[in-house]
Amino acid sequence: MNVGEMILIILTSFIITVVFLPVFINYAHKKNQGQMIREEGPKWHEKKSGTPTMGGLIFNVAILLTSLFIPIIYGQITAKLLVLCFILLLYGLLGFWDDSIKLWKKQNEGLKAWQKLLGQIIGGLIFTFVYWHEKFPLAIHFFGNEINIGFFFVAFVIFWLVGFSNAVNLTDGIDGLVAGQGIIAFGVYAVIAFSQKQGDILSFCLAVIGALIGFLLFNHKPAKIFMGDMGSLALGGSLAAVSLLLHHELSLLVIGIIFVIETASVMLQVASFKLTGKRIFKMSPIHHHFELCGWSEWRIDLTFWIVGIVAGVLSLIVIL
Repeated sequence: MNVGEMILIILTSFIITVVFLPVFINYAHKKNQGQMIREEGPKWHEKKSGTPTMGGLIFNVAILLTSLFIPIIYGQITAKLLVLCFILLLYGLLGFWDDSIKLWKKQNEGLKAWQKLLGQIIGGLIFTFVYWHEKFPLAIHFFGNEINIGFFFVAFVIFWLVGFSNAVNLTDGIDGLVAGQGIIAFGVYAVIAFSQKQGDILSFCLAVIGALIGFLLFNHKPAKIFMGDMGSLALGGSLAAVSLLLHHELSLLVIGIIFVIETASVMLQVASFKLTGKRIFKMSPIHHHFELCGWSEWRIDLTFWIVGIVAGVLSLIVIL
């Protein structure tokens, strides 16, 4: 894939997003369909109640159309690209179902946990079947070495997809945070895909980058629209799938360090409260802790993005 094709993919995804998002935002306002803010969150978030959500619908469509556009023209559709699009679509539909329940019932609770988990597991099983069918090694790659784990690789794939889709979902709590971090993470994997000459995965990553840049124009503080679970679950599942297909699974622990920290903060908070009755953080996920410490959303975004960029650069130095 040459530079012109890469720019075309990014621009196409970006343009689709910025053209149709305003239409979607206006529609949501007319139908009075806005996000219900959870009561246990920071009190000043209450003013965000009513902000349109499910923006993930627009950028997911932009990603799907664009990531397939160039490969179709050149007859380069592969199983890897199709399974990436499948994970984005399936996890996005799970999020759509979840978001829809919240909107219809005017509440902040959507799908039951087991329903969401079941859908995520089914996605993981289908991904694993395609992975096995393509004769990829059932191994975890660690510093250039393959650790063959055989059948247990199925459990690892499910854990990876479910874990990171939920991790990105947890991180999506303040304006712009996930969109910016997603651009960084998929940007790093785009470089890795380019170095491996995996044009199909590169095409997908570039489509995500273009769509998220377009989305961020409307999602930065003060956000005109939220991505909703439809966006965050799809991005998290796709990010995990990309790391698996590039055979750099564990790199996601560093490249996605913000998502890992956010999830760890929730786990530590819950464990501490149940065991000792005390909280480690003022509120979890940890971005809310910094909010309660007086940090603005922009300061949190920029700080977390810088951490993500540094982690991404360090990962590239080690991998490349």
